[in-house]
Amino acid sequence: MTSPTPPSSLSRLAEQNDAFRKGLPDSPALKGQRVHTRGVDAFGLEIVLDIWARVRRFDQFTDGNDPHGEHDFGSFVHPVAGKIFWKIDYYDRDYHMGSDDPCDPDQTRRVLTVLLAEEY
Repeated sequence: MTSPTPPSSLSRLAEQNDAFRKGLPDSPALKGQRVHTRGVDAFGLEIVLDIWARVRRFDQFTDGNDPHGEHDFGSFVHPVAGKIFWKIDYYDRDYHMGSDDPCDPDQTRRVLTVLLAEEY
């Protein structure tokens, strides 16, 4: 289990999560995986690509969906697929346990999962 992130690091963590989610080329130190569920995949390539584009553009963070200020969760309604959730989780280098310090790119691997709300 990861320990709470110090408030002084939340801004940095949010910036890292935004960079990872958006796939920004200037953040190669942020390692991890981007995956989506079978439910998302079932809509076909065109819809899947549109959903991922919407995840990358997401900027509607509020106290309700981002209470800790990490920018690690979001949701939106896709016109075809319906309600979509995305979530970033933090793991150690081997993806076996949670990261002790999510702000440290040397020891943290992120997993961004996109899923249908009904799959949650």
